[in-house]
Amino acid sequence: MHTVQHFIDGKTTEGTSGRSASVTNPATGEVTTQVVLADASEVDTAVATAAKAFDTWSTTSLAKRTQVLFAYRETINAHRDEIAELITAEHGKVHSDALGEVARGLEIVELACGIPQLLKGDTSTQVSTGVDVESLRQPLGVVAGITPFNFPAMVPLWMFPLAIACGNTFVLKPSEKDPSATAKLVELATEAGVPDGVLNLVHGDKPAVDRLLEHPDVAAVSFVGSTPIAKHVHRTATANGKRVQALGGAKNHMLVLPDANLDQAADAAVSAAYGSAGERCMAVSVVVAVEPVGDELVGKLAERARALKIGPGTDPDTEMGPLITAEHRDHVASYVPHAREQGAEVVVDGTDHVVPGHENGHFVGVSLLDKVTADMAAYRDEIFGPVLCVVRAQSYEEGVALMNASPWGNGTAIFTRDGGAARRFKLEIEAGMVGVNVPIPVPVGYHAFGGWKDSLFGDHDIYGTDGVHFYTRGKAVTTRWPDPSDGGVDLGFPSNS
Repeated sequence: MHTVQHFIDGKTTEGTSGRSASVTNPATGEVTTQVVLADASEVDTAVATAAKAFDTWSTTSLAKRTQVLFAYRETINAHRDEIAELITAEHGKVHSDALGEVARGLEIVELACGIPQLLKGDTSTQVSTGVDVESLRQPLGVVAGITPFNFPAMVPLWMFPLAIACGNTFVLKPSEKDPSATAKLVELATEAGVPDGVLNLVHGDKPAVDRLLEHPDVAAVSFVGSTPIAKHVHRTATANGKRVQALGGAKNHMLVLPDANLDQAADAAVSAAYGSAGERCMAVSVVVAVEPVGDELVGKLAERARALKIGPGTDPDTEMGPLITAEHRDHVASYVPHAREQGAEVVVDGTDHVVPGHENGHFVGVSLLDKVTADMAAYRDEIFGPVLCVVRAQSYEEGVALMNASPWGNGTAIFTRDGGAARRFKLEIEAGMVGVNVPIPVPVGYHAFGGWKDSLFGDHDIYGTDGVHFYTRGKAVTTRWPDPSDGGVDLGFPSNS
C-alpha cells in the first residue's frame, strides 16, 4: 500500500511519529493509501528548515522568483490530468470538476507571476524641503497554510504561490483525508525550481495544527475549514502573536424574485447545490423563493434533481460523485428525516440511494426540502452535502431580512431581471461575495475571496491584493540628504515646510 510522506527541504521525508491515517477511495470504500501524521518535533523540523531558507529566498530577486513561478505554472499545466485523477481517487469528485479545481488554482499561480507589479511601492518626493518618503512591502518570514479536504489542489494554490512570490517561506499542512494531490503539487514546485526549504509539507491532525499555531517562528497562518475550527485557529494563533486569515463555514442563500427566469434559476440552483456533492463552502444551501413562484420553482428543481446521474467520479457520465467518508455520508443523510419530523416537505429523498457495483462507496442521493423554516436544523446547520432547502418568502424585504439574520456571510446570489432590485440587493446583503444571476460568485484571482461574519476571522481575504498585503508588511522610509551647512539642535516636533 502506498504511503504519503512529508516533504521537507526539497525531499520526501519519512515520518518518525509512528502515527498514520488511512486514506479511502470514496467511490469504493476501499483503503488505498496511508498518510503519515506529524508530531510536534516533525513540525519543528519543517519550520526550522523554512526559517533557514528564508534568509536566502527573501533576498532573491523578483526576476528570479517570477521565473520560478512561470515554470511552476507550466509544470502544473502539464500535469493537470494527473492531479485531477488524484483528486477524484481520494476526494470523489468527478474528473471534470477536479480539472476545474486545478484551473482555478492556476489562476492564483498566474497572479503570483505578476508579483513585481503587485509589490511596487510608492514614492513622494519633496514632502518637505529636501525630504522624500517611500513605502515598500517586505515578507513576513515563515508562514503556514492549513487546508481542507474539499479542494486539495485549489486551496493550497490559493496560498503558497502568492506567499513565496512575496519572499516568504511556507509550511503546508493539508487535509489527511485526501493528501496525494497536495503532495504532488509540492513535488512539482521543486521540479519547477522552487529552492529546497522554501516550500515544505507536513501531514497531520490536531497536534500538527496546534504546533503550527503556537510555534514562535511562524509569523502568519492561513486556514480554510469549518467555523468552529476557524475560531480555534484565529483565537490560538492571534494569542501567539501571529496574523491570521481563517475562512470558516457557510450557509449560502439564493434569492429568486418573481420576475426571474425560473428555468435558468432552477438550473443554477441545482448546479450550485449538488455540484461536488455539496462539499463546497460556496455551494447554494438555501433557495429563498419569493411568492408567488415557490410551487413552480420547486417543481423545476425537483425535475432536475431527480434526473442527476450519481456514480463514481471516474465515469465520464457521472454528474455527482460520493461524499468523502461514510461517517459524513451518514451525517448528511440524517438531516432529511429530521427535517420531515420538524415539518418540512421532503420533495426528493436521496438518503437510500445505492450505486450498483459500488455498494460500499460513500454515496448518497440528492435531497430537496421545501417549506423549510429558520428554526429547523436543516436550515441552521452547515450540512456540507447534497441537501437543498427551499424557504418561502412573501417579499424581497422578507427574503433579505432572513438572509441577513444568518450568522454566516460567505456567498449569496439573487436571480432577477430587475436591475434596480439587483443593485439594491448587492448593497443591502450582508455577505462578502455576491452573485447577480451567478449562483457561485467565486471572484477571479485578481479580486479577493472572503466572507463576512462567521465565515471569515481576520482582516484579510485570501487572494488578490488582500493576499499580497496579508503575506507582507508595510514600511515607510523618510529620507533627507542635508547640505553641509545644515545643522543645529531643534527639540520641536518635526513639521513639513
